[in-house]
Amino acid sequence: MNTAVEQRRAEMVELLQKRGSVRVAELSRMYGISEVTVRSDLEYLESQGQLTRVHGGAVGTGKLYANMDLSERYMTNAPSKRALASSAAELIENNDTIMINAGTTLAYVLHCIRGKKNISIVTNSIQNALEVASLPGVNVILLGGEIDGKYQFTYGSDTVAQLSEYHANKCILSVDGIDKEDGLTLYYSNEAGIVRGMIKASDEVIVVADATKLGRSAFSRVAKLSDVDILVTGKKEGSAEIAALKKLGAEVIEVEI
Repeated sequence: MNTAVEQRRAEMVELLQKRGSVRVAELSRMYGISEVTVRSDLEYLESQGQLTRVHGGAVGTGKLYANMDLSERYMTNAPSKRALASSAAELIENNDTIMINAGTTLAYVLHCIRGKKNISIVTNSIQNALEVASLPGVNVILLGGEIDGKYQFTYGSDTVAQLSEYHANKCILSVDGIDKEDGLTLYYSNEAGIVRGMIKASDEVIVVADATKLGRSAFSRVAKLSDVDILVTGKKEGSAEIAALKKLGAEVIEVEI
């Protein structure tokens, strides 16, 4: 998927979230594209669970994960997140320096590192920084920059510039989609540059994502599958993404949920 198409589809979902419905003819005029292309976009978005197509347009499918506030995201699929977090935390060792992004799954990972010693964490997540700021043996660096008030993370050129000053032996990421063709993706483009910077500045990339993320593409592509060293996920028989990662030499830890 090219960047222009990706951005257009993201804007369509944002418009749908604001209005509750969109019409094919209106989107065709707005973007200067054919109604056939609009229908193709809506068909794709429906396949990703972002909307439901109706005659002449599309409507929302209820409250989408992409539109939930932070506390709602934190509670969504909580048992699965706890199980994955427990396995992911086993990969963290004393004296590690770790970069983590703003995914709520990672808050559960941080719950599990109590007792580990001399851990340094670099993050753009206000929630995740506060999660471990008071723990003995843990040093936290919260990246500065612009603040996304709804999801409580920092982003922007200042954040990227500060990030470039650091190096970590591990990067632990939460993403919204893992697809064989599109790689790792996020719903929000604001955080994409931060995640790319974390990957670049780390020796090892660990992705923690439940099995519902496999085979799904969100709007902002942030990395190729080949950038992943370890995936911690739930069991999913016949997953093309798991097969592709193993073929690339990545370790896949499949957790019983």
